[in-house]
This record gives sequence, structure tokens and C-alpha cells, in this order.
Amino acid sequence: MSRVYNFSAGPAVLPESVLKEAAEEMMDYRGSGMSVMEMSHRSKVYDDIIKEAERDFRELVNISDDYAVLFLQGGASQFFAEVPMNLMKNRKAGYIITGQWAKKAFQEAKLYGEAVELASSADKTFSYIPDVSDLPITDDMDYVYICENNTIYGTKYKKLPDTKGKILVSDVSSCFLSEPVDITKYGVMYGGVQKNVGPAGVVIAVIRKNLITEDVLPGTPTLLKWKTQFDNDSLYNTPPTYGIYICGKVFKWIKDMGGLSVMKEKNEEKAKILYDYLDESRMFKGTVVPGDRSLMNVPFVTGNEELDAKFVKEATAAGFVNLKGHRTVGGMRASIYNAMPREGVVALVDFMKKFEVDNK
Repeated sequence: MSRVYNFSAGPAVLPESVLKEAAEEMMDYRGSGMSVMEMSHRSKVYDDIIKEAERDFRELVNISDDYAVLFLQGGASQFFAEVPMNLMKNRKAGYIITGQWAKKAFQEAKLYGEAVELASSADKTFSYIPDVSDLPITDDMDYVYICENNTIYGTKYKKLPDTKGKILVSDVSSCFLSEPVDITKYGVMYGGVQKNVGPAGVVIAVIRKNLITEDVLPGTPTLLKWKTQFDNDSLYNTPPTYGIYICGKVFKWIKDMGGLSVMKEKNEEKAKILYDYLDESRMFKGTVVPGDRSLMNVPFVTGNEELDAKFVKEATAAGFVNLKGHRTVGGMRASIYNAMPREGVVALVDFMKKFEVDNK
């Protein structure tokens, strides 16, 4: 069977060249006589893999020595707890609620202290990013938390909130490495890699080093203290070795493509193809305020549940898979991450145009 166009929100499409390279190295990684997934994480061979991955990642994002890069486990969902455990010195923090994942992080923070809702777009099913220019941030807040790109709802912050000097913590799981970022604006930037960078099981966290201290909440497990991971170069326990190896290959792929500025251009071009069609279509409609649209996740509906279901079924049969929208939005969602080729988006739009004609 030939490969399908995979529009999954995550785990998601990976670059074919990366998959082929990993397949070639599966039985014997560079003369080691074994697969990377069989290798000791303490070995010299693996040490080179993880260190090279970090170097390439730092180069791509332009990360200075003021920041630590940690390769962790537990997914973004575990990190929802790690943030307050490591940062909530005053037991108070501000959260901006723009979707399910920000909401879950907010609920998790309530287990450790006072989590304050600074703004929300729940009133319109998270179809927009609220005004974050003048938030009710108080002096005793330890940090301000956002989910920068909302996978389920297809919104993206185009401008970061004014945190009034407080630490900005951002979950970038679904916009990781999709465009250049100014890391100096963040105290903590982190994300699960299974949407745009690698296979499920790895979290990459970029944390300003002055935030990594022994001063954490009582009862914080040793493994979840950022200082434990930092002091041990992400090797305190066995890390997700094979996942990190694939991430390293994706970093090389992005570098070969020309880096994050080129990635952004390609992503903008792909998104424009789909959004332009949605704006002119009489059948399909986007669900997000145009100014807040994500380049990565594009939800759309017909307004008729039966027609939506028919579209998803026929699209799947035609090789466009994982287009069913999240249950809270309904309809469809096309996730067009870095590794989704332009021709995949063009082919999807052509299919949608034909479907529209056939189902008038």
C-alpha cells in the first residue's frame, strides 16, 4: 500500500526521508552492530546522539547558554504538574484559557496553589484568542501560562501576552519548530514532540537556568525536579532514547530545508491554500476568527453532521486520513505540520472541491 496523506493532530506525519534513514539504520546504527533502541543510554554512541540533537536544536531555535534544554518523558500532561511544582513559590499563578490543554494545565495547577484565570475564550468555543495586552496580573503571581497553539480549536497567539514582568510559560506542543521564536521572551517553553518533531514519548523543555533551583514545592518527586534532570543532562533515568534519536534526525531535516524562517514560509503557503478555499467555499467553513488562525491545525465544518461524516468517510477511502474533528468542535480538522508536503494540502483541497460539486 502506498503512503496516505496523514492529517492526524498527533502522533502525526514525519518526514519521509527521516523514516527511510531510520529504517536503514534500524538493524545497525553506523557500524555499532545494533539498533539505537537496543543501545545503553550511558554508551558513548548514544551520548553522541543526544548531544548532537541538543546542539542542532539550540542552533535552530537560537538558544543561548542562559537556557537549559531538557529531553523529558511524561508528555505535556505531566509537565502541567511540573510547572507549578518547580515554579509556584508563592503558590499563585495566572492562566489564559484558550482550549482543552490550557484548561487541563489550569486544573492541574489548582492542586498546588491558587490558579487564576486571567482571560478565556470559552464563551465562543475557543474560536479566538482573547485580548492579552492588559491582563489582571498581580505582583504575587509566580508566572503566566499559555498554550500557544491550540491543536483542537485551531487558534494561535500572533502576539505573546504582556506578562508585566512575570515569567512566561508556554506549551508549544503543536507549533514546535514551525516558525522562528525569540526564546528570550519565555521563561519556559516546552512541548510534546509527537505533533511536529518526532514520535510520542518525548517532551523538550527550554528553561531559563535561573529558574532551575532546589526551591521546589514540598513532595515534588526527585524525577520531576528540573534540577535533577539538568544536573544529569537529561540522563538521570533512562530517557526515551529512540524518540530523541528521531527528533535529532528531524532537526537535521529542518536545517537542510533552510531553518525555521524557511519552514514558516512553507507553512504559511500551505495554510493559505486551505484557508483561501475555506473562505470561498459555499459548503465548507472555517471555525476560527481569521486573525487568530493556526498554521498547523485547521478545523472546518459543513454545518451538517451527516455531510461531515460522509466527507470523512469518503476522504479516508481516498487516502486522506485522520480528518475527523475533535468531538468538542465536530466537523473536520486538517493538521498540516512541517512534514505535510504542499502537494498533500493541494490534493486535499482538490478532493474537497470535487466533494462540494458532487454533494450540492
